[in-house]
Amino acid sequence: MIAYLRGKVLTTTAETVILDVNGVGYEAYCSGGAFRKIVPGAVAEIYTYLQVKEDGVTLFGFESIKEKELFLKLISVSGVGPKLGIAVLATLSADEFATIIATADVKRLSAVKGLGKKTAEKIVLELHGKISAAEIMSVSGDTMSVTNVESTGRLSAEDEEAVAALMGLGFTRTESAQAVKKAREKGAKSLEEVIMKALQNG
Repeated sequence: MIAYLRGKVLTTTAETVILDVNGVGYEAYCSGGAFRKIVPGAVAEIYTYLQVKEDGVTLFGFESIKEKELFLKLISVSGVGPKLGIAVLATLSADEFATIIATADVKRLSAVKGLGKKTAEKIVLELHGKISAAEIMSVSGDTMSVTNVESTGRLSAEDEEAVAALMGLGFTRTESAQAVKKAREKGAKSLEEVIMKALQNG
């Protein structure tokens, strides 16, 4: 199985990259995270998933092993194949996807091209509680800072909902409340914005 590639970027399209690895060109459908690391003409590295079917083989590329693991969880959902899985991660970052799962935002997930409402509902239902905070933080490269949260005071009903969503991703209440407070300080207004900023900035 081809699990990793490192080579010169020959060309890219809206969905794929071709890497020259010792004179052999490998084409892979890439996530948004992988594309952010790719510069035409430069050397790039991607972690890959190889799909083997009767009509051929297809490579999918990711920026890290953790992002690949997120992809594997996504395609473990019945009805979600690799092409649809990569479409999700090409459209949404790991933080965004985690926020959608935590808030059960089926409408936003359904906006991914080729993903219907029923499949989006199934993804949210099956992955809720299976994607941990640690995984999301390691994919995005961020860490959640932990400080004394006694000074946060009483939380509003919406902030309590945000705290509950973060706790559902594996954070402690202290970490969650502190992250929500910081998100508010940085201008987050809606529930979704609060969770997004909490995941991104900690």
